[in-house]
Amino acid sequence: MRRCVALVLSALIAVVTIQSAVAADWPAWRGPNRDAISTEKGLLKTWPEGGPKLLWTFEDAGQGYAGMAVVGGTVYTMGARGEDEYLIAVDGKGKEIWSTKIGPVFDFKQNAWSRGPNATPTVDGDLIFALSSKGVLLCANKAKGKKVWSIDIPKELDGEVNNVAGFVPKFGWGYTWSALVDGNNLIIVPGGPKGLFAALDKKSGKLLWRSKDVTDQATYASPIAATIGGVRQYLYLTQKTLYSVSAKDGALLWKHSQEEEYPDVVCGTPIVKDDRVYISVGNGGKNELLKITSEGGKFKAEQLWRQNVIGNKQGGVALVDGYLYGYHEDRNWACVDFKTGKRIWPTRSGKQNLKEGGFVIAEGRLYTLDEKGKVGMIEVTPKGYIEIATFDLPKQSTKRKSNGRVWNYPTLSDGKLYVRDQELLFCYEVK
Repeated sequence: MRRCVALVLSALIAVVTIQSAVAADWPAWRGPNRDAISTEKGLLKTWPEGGPKLLWTFEDAGQGYAGMAVVGGTVYTMGARGEDEYLIAVDGKGKEIWSTKIGPVFDFKQNAWSRGPNATPTVDGDLIFALSSKGVLLCANKAKGKKVWSIDIPKELDGEVNNVAGFVPKFGWGYTWSALVDGNNLIIVPGGPKGLFAALDKKSGKLLWRSKDVTDQATYASPIAATIGGVRQYLYLTQKTLYSVSAKDGALLWKHSQEEEYPDVVCGTPIVKDDRVYISVGNGGKNELLKITSEGGKFKAEQLWRQNVIGNKQGGVALVDGYLYGYHEDRNWACVDFKTGKRIWPTRSGKQNLKEGGFVIAEGRLYTLDEKGKVGMIEVTPKGYIEIATFDLPKQSTKRKSNGRVWNYPTLSDGKLYVRDQELLFCYEVK
């Protein structure tokens, strides 16, 4: 009997250990669920003056605004070194494990904003999927970075990126979305006349389907998966329309269009809660909440509200306990009632030390790296804007282009906060 109890306890401990390890990982853009929410516990409630302990600094991540995926303590990111872009793995002590060339850098004479990859690698089991700014999608082995397969999206899939506010036809500012793994499907967004969406076999790169009846150009947003009305589907926001297609074959399920195209680049990641879908676009694009209904196998999108309360440029809004949190245009951090669209705070203009930036939310705290290079912690509460602690990066990149700012998204994994400014990657202990 004692032996049986011991075996059961050992098994339970093993399961808890495995689940904890999985919970600590941040394998993709905006985390495991693409919602910018971490389930980690036991994090510091505040930081000492000057910030938490800096564990290490890695100074060769390359140029670009690529995000960081962290699995098993290893950081996977991308950067431009010279004229090529690389997928890079860095260990838990800040030492490079390997780097694999993806393809050449996409750049042009009038570009004063960015150079290098802008997507976040997606880690799934033994595989990593990384997208270059020129549209080369690489599948590599996680252990050594060895190429498994790759595909040149513009050449092989006739992909196109919307050119709003850009200079290069069919390329715009380059490819930016982060690939989505859903079971055996690798969901990508080539854009263009052969289909906005595409599903690949993640192990071989073989094309499974294209969304032939949805042919918009790609934007700078990333796709998400959701089950609405019992149907698995993929959502993506283009320059004028939010589309949802069937996970089975890419057929159009429903769409919601604006009267006119959004005035500037579209980067927003939709938020899905039950049968509600929220989208936000900056530069005057506003934000809105939709209700999705289905009857007789047909879906319909109904607008519940449309406001200009969190117009977010960077794809960063999160939903926590019925409230939306994000940065509104060039003004301030804000909290909005998800159900009604009513702005909860700020009720009037007030001083906020933290500017616009990417963020991750965990244990009632919003961790942000703002575009000026300040790291901050904000309390996640509808009571008001409560800034808990801030500190400045120990140093900033000198390799950003003249109009570029600190736009790399932070990542939280296993009690460590990872923040990046171009080639500089910092790891802080926050647990």
